[in-house]
Amino acid sequence: MNFPLRIALRYLISKKQHNAVNIISWISLAGVAVATMALVVVLSVFNGFNSLALRQLSRIDPPLSVVPVRGKVIADADALATKLSAINGITAALPVLQEQALARSGSNQMPIKIMGVTPDFISRAHIDSIIIDGEPLLQSTEPLTALSSIGVAIGTGLRPTSIYPMEVYVPRRVGRINTANPSTAFRSDLFRMAGVFQVEQDTYDTDLLIIPLDAARQLLDYTTQASSIAVFTPAPGSIRDQVKTIAGDGYLVKNRVEQQEQAFKMIQTEKWITFLMLTFILIIASFNIISTLAMLIIEKQGNRRILSAMGATPRQINLIYIIQGWLISVIGGFIGIIGGALLSLAQQHFGLIKLGTDTANLTISAYPVELHFTDLLTVGAITIVIGFFNGLIATRR
Repeated sequence: MNFPLRIALRYLISKKQHNAVNIISWISLAGVAVATMALVVVLSVFNGFNSLALRQLSRIDPPLSVVPVRGKVIADADALATKLSAINGITAALPVLQEQALARSGSNQMPIKIMGVTPDFISRAHIDSIIIDGEPLLQSTEPLTALSSIGVAIGTGLRPTSIYPMEVYVPRRVGRINTANPSTAFRSDLFRMAGVFQVEQDTYDTDLLIIPLDAARQLLDYTTQASSIAVFTPAPGSIRDQVKTIAGDGYLVKNRVEQQEQAFKMIQTEKWITFLMLTFILIIASFNIISTLAMLIIEKQGNRRILSAMGATPRQINLIYIIQGWLISVIGGFIGIIGGALLSLAQQHFGLIKLGTDTANLTISAYPVELHFTDLLTVGAITIVIGFFNGLIATRR
């Protein structure tokens, strides 16, 4: 192995007889470097958006959420919440009630999702940190107040300073309906908008309205029921098994990522689809290496005969060109990985590329980037494998 490697290194750094071979060699190396750099930067950007989503979702999603395996609601959520609150390490276990509804204000109306919570939920979930207008006030006595996502505020045309309330309608769950009067099929209540929040996630920003739990239960004809129980704890990993034991087999205990499983799956899917597309571009860029090796093999025909006369086997001679292609890929990949890592770290720590000129209402001002060492290893392995196969293809007869 030492002999083919030494010859391959000499071929790599020595000046070729035809200048075109030198030019194509440098183009091949530059193509691999640029494609590899793009891979590292794009993967780091997706990592940044994934971490941003996790940080932003944590402002509303509790560390753990207990949901029923079957059905929409927990029959006696208050009693179960009391049991969970007794677990050592849990600071609070609070019922949460969610349902689809219709919001109307004047001539504006839109479908929304209401989430009934207690005032304690607002403070423990740090809703105040995402309020962009008004204040995080949730009042369960007249006048009822609500916290609106930015999407609901835009859709209804209301702000915390508006003098008109928001009408919220839900289908009547129990009781008889008068077909002659369709309005009896709905229950409604009025809410004044106390604050507007923005999480920068479509899951919440599009159509969520947070209302008092008592008002949500009254609106939906519930008493002690809830859609889930929000469990607040500083150590969700160690507490989770205890919560499962207390809740029983009829309930699922989800962490923050599992509560928004579809959103995170989408981010990961987009990341790896983009990774495959850029890998394909890297493969296309590596075709120049095959051309370089083919021209080098033609140029070194005389050397090939000399090496053969000196006792080198055909396998050793072919190995020289395989290593040559591998070296071009490795060097180009190494330059690209270092360049991509430096660019990612610069953006991660200094925020060189901004999201736009108007970032006053955004929680971040620059594109989120997070460099992972495992991504560097993955990109490096892909580059090495591509370089090896390029050499094999070029030496085939």
